[in-house]
Amino acid sequence: MLPGEALVLSGAVGADGVRVDVECSGGVISSVRRDGVPSRARLPEASTAQGRRYVDLTGMVLVPALVEPHAHIDKSYTADLYPNRTGDLDGAITSSLAVFEHSTAREIACRARRALSAFAARGCLSVRTHVAIGRAMGLRAMEGVLDAVAQMSGFMDVQIVAHISPPIYGPEGRDNLAMLRDALAMGATHVGGTPYRAPDPVAETHACLEEAARAGTGVDLHTDETLDRGTLTVRDLAQAVAKSAFPHPVTASHCVSLGVQEVPVQDAVAEEISAAGVTVVTLPQTNLYLQARAVRSAPPRGLTALSALRGAGVMVAAGGDNVQDAFNPMGKGDPLEAANLLVTAGHMDVGEAFEAVTRSARAVCGLPPVELATGCGADLVALPASNLREAIAEAPGSRVVVRRGRLVDTEAFRTAHAFATAGA
Repeated sequence: MLPGEALVLSGAVGADGVRVDVECSGGVISSVRRDGVPSRARLPEASTAQGRRYVDLTGMVLVPALVEPHAHIDKSYTADLYPNRTGDLDGAITSSLAVFEHSTAREIACRARRALSAFAARGCLSVRTHVAIGRAMGLRAMEGVLDAVAQMSGFMDVQIVAHISPPIYGPEGRDNLAMLRDALAMGATHVGGTPYRAPDPVAETHACLEEAARAGTGVDLHTDETLDRGTLTVRDLAQAVAKSAFPHPVTASHCVSLGVQEVPVQDAVAEEISAAGVTVVTLPQTNLYLQARAVRSAPPRGLTALSALRGAGVMVAAGGDNVQDAFNPMGKGDPLEAANLLVTAGHMDVGEAFEAVTRSARAVCGLPPVELATGCGADLVALPASNLREAIAEAPGSRVVVRRGRLVDTEAFRTAHAFATAGA
């Protein structure tokens, strides 16, 4: 596109099934026209006239860009190099430690760039990624991810959660705490960790909040990634946030054990989470893969208590978590996978599932809303499908992506994704 040229997207239907024509200028949506004309299946065509570039999206669904609120791009595409021998969470953790023990920052950067390219090619232009730091891996993963993020900075927004190994409290936590502070100084935007795996989960939860308050950052914690009903640190987190009046956003990711509590417990904890203003990210694909492997009869699905949380008014988003590593050998960097599983495994309707990877995911990440409305940022994706349900069901690969009102060369990202190799 030429400098100052407006982009006109015509003939698509929105998520509501109504035909919509959208004009983008100056990085925002400058006009929207809806006329209800049904679509016809065609491939997108582009032409330029009178300072505008026209793209015919007839036969496509035009929606806000997708969002990934929980990724781990520091170990993407390592499933074959370091497979999970047991298939469960402990096996995944063991394999991931080997990833960091044997990978250079450059190799991590290459795989992370490949993952970000996959997201961008699919119209996911905002990613929050957790990056492992701690005694076993030092800060190599941070160095590699920061390199990859810098190379993709013009195409997407990336938030980095410093995922510190526990503990960070007491004398035994001094080294980890120092590395967490180093990671924040390097450019991490959030404090992360796994308090439920610490010797004292409550102390670890408070330490994470205190360090985030000191740094002036938000918190995103891996929470209760287990089917053990006796583990419920999300309640400790909600109570700690409420008691301390923590001033920054707090997210609890996974919250698997909440899904196997009795209904009264689910409802009570969900109300506490809501009152504290804590948001939740559910991660269906990885949790379906890792959880309940030892349960032979009627295994739990491994998802959090979606109904109770949403009923209590908790903001719930969905993420893909892992892309082809020991935690999930599947995954392709497409939030529509998570939306699909929310429908089939989470029993959410299509619209609710789509909101979990767009509007709700943006809210969890603290990003401004994007709608097909005048004045909103022009980060959009068009999916070749007749309606939103079909788009989520088929997750078509050929998409038209718009970043800040300009067309994105998705073929370049697909090529980068296909040919990038560790160390390249």
